[in-house]
Amino acid sequence: MTDSRRVFSFDEARRLVPQLRDRTESAIARLRDLAEATDAEGLRKDEADRGELEEAAAAILHDWAKSIEEMGIEVKGPWLVDFDSGAGYYCWRWPEESLEFFHDYETGFAGRIPIQ
Repeated sequence: MTDSRRVFSFDEARRLVPQLRDRTESAIARLRDLAEATDAEGLRKDEADRGELEEAAAAILHDWAKSIEEMGIEVKGPWLVDFDSGAGYYCWRWPEESLEFFHDYETGFAGRIPIQ
């Protein structure tokens, strides 16, 4: 069995951040539009309405995650991703403007340190 993970140089990962930000911003806007449309339509907050809203929101998040994973980037949570460097991860989360943090494989997000 071969290892199919993608390994990024810092420059490769850094060049993908604008596209990553655009996709994330678009997904967040879709969630905001969904919430605003729900409020504007005056939907009751009963179980059926909440279930439909949760399904629609989950679909937006799923689509975002799939589009990010197709770039070879690992999704760690909503709006949180890691670029495998081969020695750990370059770590990015919304709304960071650029790629500024790194953590090793063991410590995860809690072990993020600034990239010098």
